[in-house]
Amino acid sequence: MHITDIIKKPVINTEKARTLLENNEYVFIVDKRANKLQIKDAVEKLFNVKVQGVNTLNIKPKNKRFRMSMYKTAAIKKAIVKLKAGESITAYEG
Repeated sequence: MHITDIIKKPVINTEKARTLLENNEYVFIVDKRANKLQIKDAVEKLFNVKVQGVNTLNIKPKNKRFRMSMYKTAAIKKAIVKLKAGESITAYEG
């Protein structure tokens, strides 16, 4: 996988992601097949920073209802990336 295939997009519109920014932690939606080492390498190469640690979580699809029809939300994988002290991602907001 290429580094742009691993990291799909940043998560910036949730309250938890905003509070994690204070601890120098960034949240990304990543490819479901990517492991922690691949995510670490992708963030380091893409943003030119040093990563201290990576935590991942798989979010299962949920059943939703819209009027009379039922559907499932997409299953996604999130990665919480903690950077070393003094490092930051300036392009995260954009």
